[in-house]
Amino acid sequence: MLLLTTVLLPLWVSCAHGQRRTCDFPEIKHGNIYDENKYKETFPVDMGKYFYYTCDHKFVSPSQSPWTPIACTEKGWSPTPKCLRQCFFPWVENGHSASSGQIHQEGDSVQIVCDTGYSLPNNQRGITCTESGWSLPPKCSRVHVSCVNPPSVENAALQNPKPRYQSGDRVRYECLKPYDLFGDVEVTCLNGTWTKPPQCKDSQGKCGPPPPIDNGDITSFPLPVYPPGSTVEYQCQSYYELDGNRNVICRNGEWSEPPKCLATNHPALH
Repeated sequence: MLLLTTVLLPLWVSCAHGQRRTCDFPEIKHGNIYDENKYKETFPVDMGKYFYYTCDHKFVSPSQSPWTPIACTEKGWSPTPKCLRQCFFPWVENGHSASSGQIHQEGDSVQIVCDTGYSLPNNQRGITCTESGWSLPPKCSRVHVSCVNPPSVENAALQNPKPRYQSGDRVRYECLKPYDLFGDVEVTCLNGTWTKPPQCKDSQGKCGPPPPIDNGDITSFPLPVYPPGSTVEYQCQSYYELDGNRNVICRNGEWSEPPKCLATNHPALH
């Protein structure tokens, strides 16, 4: 107990008797000297007096010691008492950094690499530990890029065209007569890229939905109408295997012969 008191109490050691230089009470932002209320009334103090100071939670002195000594000198307090912010760097959401899981001090900068399609605010490449914490949250957000010029579709007209479209905007197509629309009637702007546009084709020779088969189905979403030359693929349910060509083709308004799904020999369950 005696040793602890000796270490923590201010060292009232005078190394320059007779000097008139004095130091005022050190105002330490985010910190305080040891037993501040007891010793504050003794200021100003003579040159050579020593005190210890500590920092608030989430702050640390440049020496990173729990208690840091400062001395009154001809030039004032030495070293200058200061408390620097400590910033814990977590894992980056939608990105990565070599600093993940580390602790940084005020003034440190950390580089962040965002995943494809993601970015820090204002396209910044890093963040800085400041007095109030990280300059930006360590989070990469989805980039929303606008689109221009929807895909051109032969024999079709755009409804309500605009010079620029925001991500999520949709554009509808209308086929010119006598052509029929095949595919989705709309395209969507997704972060600078348009989804697949429809086609406007002569409906002569078109096919309806592909023929159903027992214990199987087509691998794509069924459409009400398919243009000539369209190909559709079939697949079988579990414990069945395809017999025949898995692809059928629309020719002259009819589908080619679909495959069959035959039961396979599999071990009986006990």
